[in-house]
Amino acid sequence: MQKVLLYYCTMTIIPPYLSKGDTIGIVCPGGYMPKEKAETCMEVLVQWGFKVKAGTTLGNQFNYFSGTDEQRLEDFQQMLDDDSVKAILCGRGGYGVGRIIDRINFKKFKKNPKWIIGYSDITVLHSHIYSRFKIASLHSPMAAAFNDNEYNNEYIQSLHLMLTGNKLTYICEVETYNNTGTAEGVLVGGNLSLLAHLSGTPSDINTKGKILFIEDVGEYVYNIDRMLYQLKRSGKFDELEGLIIGGFTEMKDTVIPFGKDVYEIIYDAIKEYDYPVCFKFPVGHTRENYVLKVGAQYKLHVGKKVVSLKEI
Repeated sequence: MQKVLLYYCTMTIIPPYLSKGDTIGIVCPGGYMPKEKAETCMEVLVQWGFKVKAGTTLGNQFNYFSGTDEQRLEDFQQMLDDDSVKAILCGRGGYGVGRIIDRINFKKFKKNPKWIIGYSDITVLHSHIYSRFKIASLHSPMAAAFNDNEYNNEYIQSLHLMLTGNKLTYICEVETYNNTGTAEGVLVGGNLSLLAHLSGTPSDINTKGKILFIEDVGEYVYNIDRMLYQLKRSGKFDELEGLIIGGFTEMKDTVIPFGKDVYEIIYDAIKEYDYPVCFKFPVGHTRENYVLKVGAQYKLHVGKKVVSLKEI
C-alpha cells in the first residue's frame, strides 16, 4: 500500500484539455505589455473556438511592470480562482513573477487545475507549480508571438494542438555538440536565469531522473557560464536522464572577450556527463519556440542522423 501511495503522489496531474467554447484568460503578471500587441492573439484564440477574458493587467503600466505587485497579484489570483477560466495565457514575461509568487493562493487551483501558459519569466510559475503541486503547465509562445501573421506557423499551432489534448513529437537537426542516446523522464526547465535564481527557494526544481531543458536571451556570455556552474555545483546536472539546450539568443560579450561562444561554454560545463544531450532545440526567445508540457513524460532520442522529443 505504501508503494502505491508513493507512486500516486509522484504522478503529474494533467489539467483538463480545452474544448470549443472554453475561456482563456490573458494576464501580464510581470512586465508591461500594450494591449494592442495582444489583439491578434485574442482574435486567433476566438478563431480557434475559445472565448477570451482579458485581465486588468493587460495594457496597464506601473513603471516597468504591468501594474503594482498588488495589482498583478490580484489579477492573476482572480483568473486562477475563476471557474469559468480554463487556461491562463500570460501576455508576456519580462520580470515580476518572483515578486508575487509567494503570495499567490493555489488552494483552489490544486483542487481544480487549469493550464498556465507562457515562458521566460513565467518559468517561475512552471517551476513552482510542478515542484509544489506536481501539476503540468505549458512552456509556450505568448501573445506577441501571434503578430505579423505568425499565428499560422507550426510553433503557434503547437499551442492549439497541445491545449486540445494532442501529444506531439518534435524533430530537430543534429548538432556537433550533441551526446547521443535515448532517455525517458518528466520534462522540467525553462529560462536558465530564472532556474538559477530559483535555487534554494520554495520554487526550486528537483532534477533527479528528469529531462531538463534550458534557454536564455540577452545575457553576457560570462553570466551564462556563471549560472551553469551554479546549477552544476548545486547538483542539477548530476542525475539527469537527459538535457535539452534550447536557443541562447542575443548574447553579449564584454570588452575583454570571454573567449568562447555560448554553445562552447555550455558544452564545456556538461561534457563530462554521459546522458543524451541535444543542442539548439527549437525552444526559447525566438520564432522557433515549440510548446513543451512541463511535468509530462517525454522520450528524448538524440541520434546521429535525427533528434526527436516525443510526449509519451
